[in-house]
Amino acid sequence: MKKVLTAGEIMLRLQPPGYKRIIQTDSYEAVYGGGEANVAVSLAQFGDNAEFFTKLPLNPIADACVNTLRGRGVGVDKIVRGGDRMGIYFCEKGYSQRASQVIYDRAHSAISEIEAKDYDAAALLDGVDWLHWTGITPAISDKAADMVAALMKEAKTRGIAVSCDLNFRKKLWSREKANRVMSSLLDGVTYLISNEEDCKDVFGIEAKGSSIEGGKLSADGYAEIGRKVLGMFPSMKAVAFTLRESYSAGRNGWSAILVTADKVFASKHYDVDIIDRVGGGDSFGAGLIHGLVNGWDEAKALEFAVAASCLKHTIEGDFNAVSEDEVLKLMQGDGSGRVQR
Repeated sequence: MKKVLTAGEIMLRLQPPGYKRIIQTDSYEAVYGGGEANVAVSLAQFGDNAEFFTKLPLNPIADACVNTLRGRGVGVDKIVRGGDRMGIYFCEKGYSQRASQVIYDRAHSAISEIEAKDYDAAALLDGVDWLHWTGITPAISDKAADMVAALMKEAKTRGIAVSCDLNFRKKLWSREKANRVMSSLLDGVTYLISNEEDCKDVFGIEAKGSSIEGGKLSADGYAEIGRKVLGMFPSMKAVAFTLRESYSAGRNGWSAILVTADKVFASKHYDVDIIDRVGGGDSFGAGLIHGLVNGWDEAKALEFAVAASCLKHTIEGDFNAVSEDEVLKLMQGDGSGRVQR
């Protein structure tokens, strides 16, 4: 079985119960989540050998986080302990025309202050077949960006496949810095994952014929973006785009395309009633990695990724708690929601 390493930040997620607003609540539900950790959990749920690397403080909150990951089947032996705090984010879930809100409290988190002495890139990638990271990690600090650069250098030396989810976060860095840093780090990435906005924010490339605010997305326009990005980074084999049509906070259209040098693959389209959309892109990335690392063709891997992410939207929390078999059933057309006995 091939081994996948994901590397980045995991945070404590606090949210008001139900659909209460932060200004209304006097209690918070607590779970854990973060882009690369979410991918590792999904992969472990699918039966893959997934490890997660980060830095966490030595305290009971971080202990509980590590235990949660271990309980989900994720390898945690490479996690470094130290630093002062674990990042936190507050999530207020939207409903109907009221959008969800995320508030970060992650400054000076342990992973954002990681030092070169805290890790050995060669040891971290020993026995690893696939590396995954997101644009969130280099955005949180220059030190975290240096860590990604060290992993990328080692991965290129070893010929390890690398996937990256652009995941632009305007609350973490500017578009100008994102362009500069990500353009450097993407040299050597094999598969790039983007949503409908990321390439516009990071590279200034906009899809023709699309209106994100109006919920109109042109697959042809994103295919053109994909070809431009492939031309910018010769190491890339493909660029995948998740395409979200936002009808309201609680109902979205959901599909994806995957662009290679000579083909464009388009997935099935789903209309999704949303329980929790946080982690939707991560579940897509995990589904794509699962298919590709196990030797599936691009078309099947893409369909699996979209179906996995469709199911994630129906699950509370960051993690996608579904099995490979459940995703395959949805791929095969079993989306009725009937009781399984």
